[in-house]
Amino acid sequence: MQNPPAARRFAPTALMLGNVVTGCSVVGPAGMLKELSDGLGVSISTAGLLITFGAIVLCVGSPVTAWLTSRIERRRLLAATLAVLALTNIASAFAPDYGSLLAIRMFMLAVGVIYTPQAAGTGALIVPERKRGSTIAYIFLGWSLAAAIGLPLITFMASRYGWRAAYGGIGVLGFVSFLLLIWRLPGGLFASPVDLKTWTTVARNRMILLLLLITTLQMSGQFVIFTFMGPLLAKLTGAGADAIALVFSLYGAFGFVGVAIATQIVDSWGPYRTSVLFTGLLFAGVAGWALSAGIYALMACSVVIWGLGFASTNSMQQVRLVAAAPPLASASVSLNTSVLYIGQAIGSAIGGALYAHGLLHEAGFVAMAFVALAFATVILLTRPRRAAG
Repeated sequence: MQNPPAARRFAPTALMLGNVVTGCSVVGPAGMLKELSDGLGVSISTAGLLITFGAIVLCVGSPVTAWLTSRIERRRLLAATLAVLALTNIASAFAPDYGSLLAIRMFMLAVGVIYTPQAAGTGALIVPERKRGSTIAYIFLGWSLAAAIGLPLITFMASRYGWRAAYGGIGVLGFVSFLLLIWRLPGGLFASPVDLKTWTTVARNRMILLLLLITTLQMSGQFVIFTFMGPLLAKLTGAGADAIALVFSLYGAFGFVGVAIATQIVDSWGPYRTSVLFTGLLFAGVAGWALSAGIYALMACSVVIWGLGFASTNSMQQVRLVAAAPPLASASVSLNTSVLYIGQAIGSAIGGALYAHGLLHEAGFVAMAFVALAFATVILLTRPRRAAG
């Protein structure tokens, strides 16, 4: 039986909301590090390892799960992933100690890693080719909403009702998203199978490898700061929970604005020019944080600029990878997700070491150096070649 047109029309929104749940599950601990530290009796640096170790699981799991699940029908696969995310977030709310919470998180993310790359690939299957770029960017908008709405709500709930309530809230949102996906995503969708030959072809594609390097550098730089953004603001400026939540809100809200703009202009500007614009904004925002560290108002303004670039650069990376080699999209987008999490692991590990040694101002300049390298690589090495003649 054919799926009704309305189901297909609203399917990208169902996929996007699943990314909200995935984003909250991945970055949620960043919004409640202090509460986790106090409630579990560990240091803030140790609580930050929930993100570092989680990122390691995610970076290893992305290409492996892309291979293992490439022949599974998309609606079944994505719905099952959201169900696991919902259940494990609920389980996290009842974790008795740090070790248990870490173990639950490792399992949660080992399964959750499936969602984002497969949602992007599925989105490409349900729209005309001319709308593929804007649809992928729209689906990735879920990560912006996770930062714009989810992270401030996590910070708010954790500061007033405890970290267990925050995990419970993510779990409830996961069940709602699961139901929406079952309702709206068409059935009978299959991606191109991923085999050893696919990975070999990807490894020989220079543009794909450069784009993966850019993702790694961008995410490494951002997570030097982002993982510890709350504690850094508290120590550098004396900001309280509400002031920190406001900065998270600005980060996510302007991330939403950035992706909305990118979604509107990418089909006319092209992925490269759009990527240059938003990588430049990302660099300007991180540089502003580094140079204004200690002044709350200026740091918040820097986060606004940074926010415009953070999610839109990620979505443009997805679009550029699909455009670079459409038949390899399932594998290349999965690898992009993998190196995205490698960047998170590198950045949060470096940020944790700097925080533990009291090098709070220096963290901004380390982040700035990573993003500068990413920006230079975009401009110097990935400019499209003009066709001869």
